[in-house]
Amino acid sequence: MMEDFADVTALSEFMATREGISPIERLLNEFEAHEAKEDHALEFYKKTLAHMPSPLTRFLLQLIVSDEEKHRAVVHAMVSTLKGSLTWTRPPDSLENTGAVTGSTRELLDVTDELIRLEKDGITEYKTLVKASSGYYRGVFKILLDSMIRDSEKHVELLEFLKQNLKDA
Repeated sequence: MMEDFADVTALSEFMATREGISPIERLLNEFEAHEAKEDHALEFYKKTLAHMPSPLTRFLLQLIVSDEEKHRAVVHAMVSTLKGSLTWTRPPDSLENTGAVTGSTRELLDVTDELIRLEKDGITEYKTLVKASSGYYRGVFKILLDSMIRDSEKHVELLEFLKQNLKDA
């Protein structure tokens, strides 16, 4: 029985730092602080958006609000994952991969290359549209298309990561 306590003590000493918390707890604290800042920023954007008379300004701010909402969801999932690791639980919104390979997983793996190709084709088309619409509407088309290019590049990166994880499953 005393040996069990010695093991727990050794483990807690290993996990703790001079500040008294483990590196994962410190990381969780940093993510939670960032999550609170994301929430504050999102509310600020929404309040600002409510007072904008210009359709263009409202449109652009709504794009930002949508992105901020996605950021909040991503950070929340990361926080849940870290909390689950600390408490030896698996919250429903955890990012830990626990799914077994299923038929739908195999189907997704089969179509991943096609999705990547579609995203890359879209990038090429957006770049053509950037050139064709250069100078129109004080550059708003260019900035929107450039943003869509970055989104599609992110989608390619996410799909390639997903593809590798599906292969490794």
